[in-house]
Amino acid sequence: MVVEEHLETARYFIEESDSYFANGDVLQGSEKTWGAAAHIVMAAAQQRGWPFGTHRALNIAVRRLADEYDDPSLELAFGVAQKFHANFYHRFMEDFEYDSGRPAVRQFVEKMQALMDED
Repeated sequence: MVVEEHLETARYFIEESDSYFANGDVLQGSEKTWGAAAHIVMAAAQQRGWPFGTHRALNIAVRRLADEYDDPSLELAFGVAQKFHANFYHRFMEDFEYDSGRPAVRQFVEKMQALMDED
């Protein structure tokens, strides 16, 4: 995938996640929430020529982006997204965590998109 495809996938997944949650499918909603965050980071990393093919590489990329933009909230929001990824496998999250976490990940995706548009 090229950068633009990762961006499109991130946007698609964040919208799809809403549909899954609205229909009560918290597992697929969780995975799409994670997928949106992962793909937006893949796009940013690829744009900069950084590795992005593993979870570790994504974490490192987010750390570098947080440093680059002097914005530690990027790491925090990505951590929330990772929680959704784990929830896909273990379904441990409570309703209040969906209610607070989903907007945080959506904001992360939107913020990353805006930062990339500035570059």
